[in-house]
Amino acid sequence: MSAESHPTLPPVRLHSDAELARDALGAPLFARAVRLARWAGPATRVGVGGELAAEQLPGAAAHLGLDAGDEDAAGYASQAWRVAVDTGLVDVTEPEEDTDAEGAGEAGGEPHGTAAPGEDLALVTGGAPGDVLGLWRAALETVLADAAVPDLEDLVDALDAGGEIAFDRLDWNPGREADFLDEVLANLYLLTVAEGGASERPIPLPVLAASMVVPDGMGEPTDAVLEQVSDAMMRLDDQFRQLEPIGLVEFRPVDEELMAQADEDVPRGEREVDDEDVSRYGMVRLTPLGLYGIRARMLEAGVAAPAVGELAGKGADALLDAVSSYPEHAAQAEIEQWMAGREPADAVAELLAAARGDDEGGPLRRLRCQQALALAGPDAEPAVRSVLDEAELGGLARVWLAEHGAADVPAPAPEMVFWLTVDTIAAQLAADGETEELPLLMETLTAHHTGFFDQVWRVEHPSTVQVLEAMGRLHPDRKTAKEARKAAFKARSRRP
Repeated sequence: MSAESHPTLPPVRLHSDAELARDALGAPLFARAVRLARWAGPATRVGVGGELAAEQLPGAAAHLGLDAGDEDAAGYASQAWRVAVDTGLVDVTEPEEDTDAEGAGEAGGEPHGTAAPGEDLALVTGGAPGDVLGLWRAALETVLADAAVPDLEDLVDALDAGGEIAFDRLDWNPGREADFLDEVLANLYLLTVAEGGASERPIPLPVLAASMVVPDGMGEPTDAVLEQVSDAMMRLDDQFRQLEPIGLVEFRPVDEELMAQADEDVPRGEREVDDEDVSRYGMVRLTPLGLYGIRARMLEAGVAAPAVGELAGKGADALLDAVSSYPEHAAQAEIEQWMAGREPADAVAELLAAARGDDEGGPLRRLRCQQALALAGPDAEPAVRSVLDEAELGGLARVWLAEHGAADVPAPAPEMVFWLTVDTIAAQLAADGETEELPLLMETLTAHHTGFFDQVWRVEHPSTVQVLEAMGRLHPDRKTAKEARKAAFKARSRRP
């Protein structure tokens, strides 16, 4: 997964390790691997690569309760066995090349090795949730590797006379295919966490495919690009079918009827499909376990993928710095967990100290500090009153005291009002950019101050020019906007 593609992601809401471990044990493929590990014994025979011997597959499938008439039953058993071996749930002793007749198989004299339950199998019932998740993550890597491999028929067609795969004929590069799948999962993760930390809404497969193919900034996609999106959808449809049994995703495949129409080369306009019924084109959702697994892989790749709650044990400075870049809902959730483990008065004092500073990030830290103070009760009043005389925090303190009905709140000096106005708008610009609500905020903050722009350009705040320039562009009153532009010119001229 590329750290360059997603340098910093929104925080994700993760389930507890205990809940995730239960989900892992309930994933069909992992559960089958555990059952086969318990089934393995002295009579279990494996091939040179540790794979289950062909004559043992029917017995393995029967042990798993798979229908003997299902042509895929042997494949399911073989895959579960491979996962069991790769995760250490099963230990195998592969046959030696010079195995004598005594170690040969009954059919054709093929050599065979043996298998037995591995030491790690005990972790399934006796280990901590983290141990179970470690085993599941190892299983996930096996499944992801399989999902990046093309169909067996294509592989057979690409074999040359020497038994080697001709990758140029296959038009498949193992590294490139693995990178593609990694990027798909990264995009799915981003689409999931972008809204609310862990969206419950499935993502349409065309949306995910387009995120991989359509160039940034492209308006109406060309026919060639649409064809690439369609091809990507088919690749993803096959890959997500393989990833669902390990519990990574919930997946609704592409409608078979649509696939048949595509095979028949039916013109797009003549296909019998309602364009509004997007679900027929496939829908995918990362499960809570999938969110955990993809985040873990991202962290290993050096991607900043925060999780809500991981700042609870850190100081207020780390909290405010981190949540300054979070969406408001995620910042609120993180702040609530941070506050929950502390004495209110101590927490408020620490937050106020961390909110100070005339650096570029100061306004947004103070906005998040104000968000945190809203959770504090009367016990916080002494700490809040202690900063009433400070230029940076005095306005914030007065707002909190007024909202909590405190008595004897001193009126702020005009300079503090102007400073707080600049700080508030600067924070909103840093948090959300030039939103539709910002002009109304500007109008509200300036409406009750006669001669506001005659004074505000003198405010000693690092964002004064930026705020006045934004007001000149966005203020809903044209005359006031013109005054803001003049004030911005004066503020710029005042700088050394």
